[in-house]
Amino acid sequence: MKVSDILLQSTKAYPSLEIVPPLNGISRKELLDSVRPFIEFSPKYINITCHRDEYEYVKNSDGSFTRRLVRKRISESAVCGAIQSEFKVDVVPHLICGGATKDQIDFQLQDFRFMEIENILALRGDCITGEKRFTPQEGGYRHANELVSGIREFEKQRECEGFFSIGVGGYPEKHFEAPNMEDDIAHLKAKVDAGADYVITQMFFDNSVFYSFVSKCREAGISVPIIPGLKPLSTFRQIELLPQAFSIDIPQELTSEMRLFKDDKKALYRIGELWCINQCKDLIKKGVPAVHFYTMGKADNVVNILRACF
Repeated sequence: MKVSDILLQSTKAYPSLEIVPPLNGISRKELLDSVRPFIEFSPKYINITCHRDEYEYVKNSDGSFTRRLVRKRISESAVCGAIQSEFKVDVVPHLICGGATKDQIDFQLQDFRFMEIENILALRGDCITGEKRFTPQEGGYRHANELVSGIREFEKQRECEGFFSIGVGGYPEKHFEAPNMEDDIAHLKAKVDAGADYVITQMFFDNSVFYSFVSKCREAGISVPIIPGLKPLSTFRQIELLPQAFSIDIPQELTSEMRLFKDDKKALYRIGELWCINQCKDLIKKGVPAVHFYTMGKADNVVNILRACF
C-alpha cells in the first residue's frame, strides 16, 4: 500500500521504522532476525536506507595503488526482497542521487516496479569519504527535487503515472549546507512541488524545534504531511557524534543527565529511551500523522518505546 494512501486513511498516529542494510557477511537469517522484533507491532511499512558504493585503494606489488569500487553492504533491493518475502510487509527503499546516472536510477525504478514496490524515499545522499562537497555522477541528478522530477518523468514514459508514492527528507534544524532556514525550506518546497507526497524529518531531540519547523513549512505553502523522525540515544559518545554527523542540537537537560551517568551503560540506555518516549507521546498528543524511528539496526530500545506509545 502506498504511504500517501496510508497517511490519508489513518485516523491516528502510527509508527514507521527505518533499518540499515547489513554489512557484507551477514546472512539472510541474521538480517530477518534483527527485523523480527518489530513485526509484533504490525508496521505498515519498513524503510530501507541506501548506501553509495565507495572506492578503496589497493597496493600493488610494485608499490603503486589501484582504485577499486567496493560495496560494503548488502544491496537495498536484496534487503527489500527478503523482508517482503518473509514478513509480507511493504517496504520503502531509499533512492539517492549520489553515485548513479539518470539511466541507472531508471533501471532501479524498473526493478522496484517489477518487485511491486510502490514507495520510495528520494534523497540527494551524502558525500563519499574524501569529498568536501557533494559531487553528482556525470549524467546524474544534483539535487533531490531533480530526482523527484525524474521519478515522475519515469512514470510518464512507462505510462504508469502515480505508481510511486514519494517521500523526501526535511531538516527541522536546517541542512548543514543551507545558508539559512528560509533557504532550506525553499529547497524543501521545490521537492514537494516536483511531486513529493510527504516529508520525513531528520532526527531531533527538542519537539519545539519540530513544531516551529512545521509552522514555517506551512507558511511557505508546504501542505503535505510532515512525519517527525526520532532516534533514542543509547551511549554517551552519541552526544558528541550525532551533532557532528547530522548537524543537530541535543538539549542541555538531556546532555547534563547523560553526563551524570556517563559510566553507567544501563542508565544511559534508559535515559535515552525515556527521553524518546516523552518526545513520542507529546508528538502524538499534538496530532502528528506518524512517528518515524531511526533504529540503526538495534531493536531493544525502539521496541520498548513502541510498547509505551502505541
